[in-house]
This record gives sequence, C-alpha cells and structure tokens, in this order.
Amino acid sequence: MIRNATEADVGGIAEIYAHHVLKGLASFEEAPPPSEEMLARMRSVRELGTPYLVAELDGRIVGYCYANLYRTRTAYRHTLEDSVYIRDGYAGRGLGRALLEALMEGCRKGPWKQMIAVIGDSENHASIELHRAMGFREVGTLESVGFKFGRWVDSVFMQRAL
Repeated sequence: MIRNATEADVGGIAEIYAHHVLKGLASFEEAPPPSEEMLARMRSVRELGTPYLVAELDGRIVGYCYANLYRTRTAYRHTLEDSVYIRDGYAGRGLGRALLEALMEGCRKGPWKQMIAVIGDSENHASIELHRAMGFREVGTLESVGFKFGRWVDSVFMQRAL
C-alpha cells in the first residue's frame, strides 16, 4: 500500500535511510541522521507542499519517497528532485516504481514542471533503469564528485517533464 507518510512512520523511514547511508551509494551522507533530523526533513517537504509517501507491507514500512526543491534559488521553483529508498531485502518487487509513479502524480497537481533524479553512483543500475522506465532521460554525469567507502563516486543526472 502506498500512502502519505505520517510522523509515526519516521522510525521506519530512518531505519531504511540508515541502511543506505551505511551500506550504499544512493546517499552521499556518511553518518545516518537521527530520527529527529529525519522528522525535520519530512516537515520541510510538507511545508513545500510536495508528497512524502511510504510503501507499507504487512504493517511495516518497506520504502519511502519524497520530492523536494532541486535548488533553493527562486528561478528553480518549478523544478523538483525526487528521492526513493527501498528497505534492504525488498528490491525488485515493484515498490520503487509504485512509489515513483505516485510521487510524480502528486507533483503534477502542483505548479512544478520538471523532475530531476540525482543518482549516486553510475553503477546504480537499478535506480537508473527505474527512472528510465518512468520516462526520465539521462542528461549528464558528474564524475568522481563524491568520495565514499574509499572510492570516488559519480552522480548521474536524469530529468523528465511532469
């Protein structure tokens, strides 16, 4: 089930994100933020008016997504960046696609015109293929802009009109 996230979901969201921070390259953060910080981030997204969604399966949060401003300068006010995270062990079940579809649908109801995906690691084929399947096109790669787990990491930029 895909639904709007509530503040009660922050613990599950923080668990999912912590795994990606500690084990993956989807996030360039290196220390998982505490639940209080994750709650503040959720509230910031809500203030913007964009969706913050969770995927729930058997009463457990198994994924989440949200859209935030791509950049904070006013000329970018109609462009959003998406974030999608799936709980370890739940990839390949269509959760990412369901979350991203719902996210884009919610964003289309607002004044936003473009969505950007900034994908950590050019080897993150699952995220690149998910975004490609959802109509995003690759628009560039910033090479070796992050350093995590003892190696240099790219950022892949993908874009689509809402």
